[in-house]
Amino acid sequence: MATEATARVLSGGGVETLASAYGGGPPPPSRPEPAISNARLGLMMFIGAEVMFFAGLIGAFLVLRLSSEVWPPPTQPRLPVWITGFNTLVLLASGVAMHRASLAAGLRDQARLCGWLLATGVLGALFLCIQGYEWVRLIGFGLTMQSSLYGSTFYALIGLHGLHVLGALVWVGVVWAVARQGRYASGPTVGVETCHMYWMFVVALWPVLYGLVYLY
Repeated sequence: MATEATARVLSGGGVETLASAYGGGPPPPSRPEPAISNARLGLMMFIGAEVMFFAGLIGAFLVLRLSSEVWPPPTQPRLPVWITGFNTLVLLASGVAMHRASLAAGLRDQARLCGWLLATGVLGALFLCIQGYEWVRLIGFGLTMQSSLYGSTFYALIGLHGLHVLGALVWVGVVWAVARQGRYASGPTVGVETCHMYWMFVVALWPVLYGLVYLY
């Protein structure tokens, strides 16, 4: 009987498999692709934790702001609203460039992908340079973390965001280097997609901080 079943399988008769010929039944169906990859899911959880972290900092800032009769203190320098407003546009433009890079990755357009990633990195670096220049000037004018609660909350919120932008900028640089090697031409583009998600997070967070710290 076993020889007969094997002969039917080897001869290609019907759709019977070797397993069914021996009574093992049909092979199990292949597992469906997950709706969201582990990398994206992990990053979404990390971003959720970051949102809660900054929500706590913003809450502490609002408590201090609303409990103070005069804000900022008269002895502390005023923040550079206009130049930081321009810098906000720079970071928003980097978000547009990163979105274009993600679209190019989906189309497997390596040239545009590398170009838009480079534009994202340049705009992100420009944002940090302008912020750093303004921080140096503010420190020279006497606004430090030790000068007052105003200075402490300013550098806690704005400085931590700057560190996040720096980390995202390093990530963009790594993705750009990988894209230059052509690895996204036919392979998975999850590296670009997750980088896009995190960059959009730091971009979307900044207008909230700018409005609260600089304008409110």
